[in-house]
Amino acid sequence: MIRQAGPQDVRFLRDMLKHAYHWRLNEDPDLPVARYVNNWGRPGDAGLIAWEAGPVGAAWYRLFPDDAPGFGFVDAETPELTIAVVPSRRGKGAGKELLEALLARAREEGYAAISLSAAKGQTAYYERFGFETVRETEHAVTMLARL
Repeated sequence: MIRQAGPQDVRFLRDMLKHAYHWRLNEDPDLPVARYVNNWGRPGDAGLIAWEAGPVGAAWYRLFPDDAPGFGFVDAETPELTIAVVPSRRGKGAGKELLEALLARAREEGYAAISLSAAKGQTAYYERFGFETVRETEHAVTMLARL
């Protein structure tokens, strides 16, 4: 089951950040990943929770300003996606279901595109959902899906 994320889910979203950005945190544990959930519920925030007798995954997006961009920042009008599924539930379709539902929501809300940051080697998964590489660094790829 997929349900909308709310303020009551901030703790779970924080936990999911560790799964979503583990590859970045291995490089630098002081990176400001909390910006993806701090003050959750502001304009431009939207999220979904995968639920199977408890939360097992989350996908959400948030707008960032030019002066405080996220890792996969493209511009201030393009929300940035974060997604993670708990390790024991990976490979069972929860991530696909979350991502498809969140992309549909972004379309419904009138966004022209959505971006994300992925580790090199993870891009093929996102390409299946229409994401294309727009920027690449030594460790990360910024991807964009036009909606």
